[in-house]
Amino acid sequence: MTQPIEAARGDEVTVTTKTSGTVQTEEVESNGDSPVDETGTEAKETFDNEVAIRPNAAEEVPDLLKKVTSLAAVYADNASEDARAEFLDTARSLVYALETPREAMIRYCWSQSTIYAAIETCVELGVFPVLSKDDTPKTAAQLAEATNADPALLARLLKHLATMGVIKETGPDTYRRNGFSSSLSAKRYSDAYPCMTGCITFGMTSLPAHLKKTGYRNPSDGRNSAFQDGYRTSSHFFEFLKDHPVHAEQFNNHMTAYHQGRPSWMDVGFYPVPSLTEGLDLDADDVLLVDVGGGVGHDLSEFRRKWPSLPGRLVLQDLGEVIEQAKAMNQAAGRDIEATVHDFFTEQPIKGARAYYMHSVLHDWADADCRRILSNLVPALKRGHSKILINENVIPSTNAYWETTSLDIIMMADFASQERTEKQWHALVESVGLKIVKIWTARRGVESLIECELA
Repeated sequence: MTQPIEAARGDEVTVTTKTSGTVQTEEVESNGDSPVDETGTEAKETFDNEVAIRPNAAEEVPDLLKKVTSLAAVYADNASEDARAEFLDTARSLVYALETPREAMIRYCWSQSTIYAAIETCVELGVFPVLSKDDTPKTAAQLAEATNADPALLARLLKHLATMGVIKETGPDTYRRNGFSSSLSAKRYSDAYPCMTGCITFGMTSLPAHLKKTGYRNPSDGRNSAFQDGYRTSSHFFEFLKDHPVHAEQFNNHMTAYHQGRPSWMDVGFYPVPSLTEGLDLDADDVLLVDVGGGVGHDLSEFRRKWPSLPGRLVLQDLGEVIEQAKAMNQAAGRDIEATVHDFFTEQPIKGARAYYMHSVLHDWADADCRRILSNLVPALKRGHSKILINENVIPSTNAYWETTSLDIIMMADFASQERTEKQWHALVESVGLKIVKIWTARRGVESLIECELA
């Protein structure tokens, strides 16, 4: 059997091949296309192979260390979310600067896929609820007995979970819960893993081949995307969820966990919510807010809870099956929300509302579909009175946040849509006769509120 062994030799890449006890070394080009020099002969390329075992950005380490130390002191004095987020970002930058290209390659290619598989398997086995009952360390054998798992298998999975910080190792084959593993004992959080496998990940793994097949064109057809290739379906993502209700439930749980703990546009200091009624003679019969494509009404419930004294009706709109569910939930909770059936690809039936609100609707659709959605709202707007409030990510031109860019690639693969930059939002909104009044943002990486009105 032939086994290649790569070695670094000066500034050249060499491949050492071991065959039947003999060792042969040959110099190879760094890629398949050999350049030609001025004489027409093939020129040999060289590559500094040692770059792969040097830190990615050693020159940045001293300044990052100083910043980490400074932020540690700030966080110790003021453990606010903003301080924690900046501290974490800087610490992550320090890790990336110290990490070598080889280590980064192995982390991306090995650790991310394997830890995902290990977590999802332990979610299915029910390991995390058992481990998280209390702080008492538990052996792999005890966890295997409690979950009816093969002890040898579970021991291997647990050891990998510990190396990746999912659980805490306290001794040989002995582990204790931490915050992360404790969260995985709740379905709201653990559902993320089977959800991704069931309706997201295969679209992602199919994306490179799909883009190659389409000539590397920006995807724009939600029925002909990497999602259809990966899941071998002709259905749009939302149709697929309708046909797979277990994945739909997991997806909804994942979305609620994603939004947890993030600033809301309804919070004091984000968007001036009282301005929606100030100077206006609104009464109980006037429509204050229409939540277009608002699901079962979580956002309107939050709005009424945080601003109970604001006058006007709150109207929820979505498709029939969703609205039936919303009506039952609203009735059970005694919510003052009107749930009505409406398809946002048709003209808006409620005219002259103070605000038409959409939360994470437009990022599901390519520009052409978004123009249809927005155009169906325009005739309902009353000039000088009505607003459109779009609650979405706005990717900055520099210093974008990794969660937002990750979601953008997910939208590319599974929806043929995107998270948009400020420039793209302006172009989209203005293309249907609207203008952006202001983009309200509370913190980096958090969804903004894009306030629009008739141009």
